[in-house]
Amino acid sequence: MNLEDYKNGQVLLIDKPLNWTSFQVVNKLRWEIRQKFNIKKIKVGHAGTLDPLATGLLILCTGKFTKKIDTYQAQKKEYTGTITVGGTTPSYDLETEIDKTFPTNHITDELILETTKQFIGDLDQKPPIFSAIKKDGKKLYELARAGETTEIKTRKISISEFEITNINLPNIEFRVVCSKGTYIRSLAFDFGIALNSGAHLSALRRTKIGGFLVDDAQTVDGFIAEIRKDN
Repeated sequence: MNLEDYKNGQVLLIDKPLNWTSFQVVNKLRWEIRQKFNIKKIKVGHAGTLDPLATGLLILCTGKFTKKIDTYQAQKKEYTGTITVGGTTPSYDLETEIDKTFPTNHITDELILETTKQFIGDLDQKPPIFSAIKKDGKKLYELARAGETTEIKTRKISISEFEITNINLPNIEFRVVCSKGTYIRSLAFDFGIALNSGAHLSALRRTKIGGFLVDDAQTVDGFIAEIRKDN
């Protein structure tokens, strides 16, 4: 691929590694493109953030295709992951320590499967306090880390599929298909409440965005190896 290809616009499918931010992936690929072609600037952006503790499909757009980011962001997304019952964390995932514990003896397979029905359709969901949503010009996670409390408004989301794929308590594995703006961490937290317990998200992988599949994505290392090849 030559420089004009990147400038005219490319859609890059990347399998985001664990503990990387989406921004770090964008920065790394942008830097590699700049180094390859010895240029100072090239537009690169991503179509939908993945948390550092999540892996999976990240769509990156280059050059003129950065104008299409909103279109890709609006598409349905599919995730697989693990909800762990019996404890909650302030971030709703493992970024923060468990702060409260809850009973789980009453949780049966039947209860879990029945409870999923409450989460299919159009829902009002409250995003986590540890999120990049802005309030008064500051990101919520910045306020949370500073110990500030703030009122978070619910958002309209839609979940079209919520399937339990394996139960091995305290871990519940799932697959979910949802609209833009859905927080799977909030789903895990709310699911724990609906089970009359508490829960947090312990693993998450984005497998699909619209018609794009993580199976077709490159690793960051794979992209680097390819772009560093001689023309």
